[in-house]
Amino acid sequence: MSVEQHDQAAPALRASDSDRDEMLVRLHTAFAEGRLSETELDERIDLVLAARTHGELDAVAADLPSGRAAPGSAGHGPAGRFQVAYKGSVKRAGRWRPPERFTTVVYKGTGLLDLRDAELDGQVTTLWVLAYKSTVQIIMPPGVRVETGGVGVSAEVYGDRAPGAPVLHIRGYAYKGAIEVKDRIRRT
Repeated sequence: MSVEQHDQAAPALRASDSDRDEMLVRLHTAFAEGRLSETELDERIDLVLAARTHGELDAVAADLPSGRAAPGSAGHGPAGRFQVAYKGSVKRAGRWRPPERFTTVVYKGTGLLDLRDAELDGQVTTLWVLAYKSTVQIIMPPGVRVETGGVGVSAEVYGDRAPGAPVLHIRGYAYKGAIEVKDRIRRT
């Protein structure tokens, strides 16, 4: 048997549950970046869940970036621009420096972005949040102007903003979930 005949006769490599999970995160990230519509996301989720081989999974996202850095691109762009949770939770709190554009995607889980001790370098910081069957809480620092938009985003901010204070744009989409913007954590 020649090498060509062997390659043609080799069965397709089976995809694991972990492979499907990674593809779901990739699709939700593409949705949060505006690369897919809600309808396209739903259609592709169905295809991923039905996929049996790596070839079928690869076909679902053939027109999307791989999410891996291109060779020679190391060191470009700010680190830590994305935060993703799949059936789990994500949390950012304490002293940290969010980039001017930060994206959080949570699929069937929870998220907490505590910005009270964050160092906001820019005059305007934009947070993109996707909460798919999830709840994401965003705790605001005092004196910051908050502007929200999207679907399923609620804001409960009472503090006064300081003159010339930084602006926080929060853009989100919550599907069967919620994105809650607050200036304090409420204990129940």
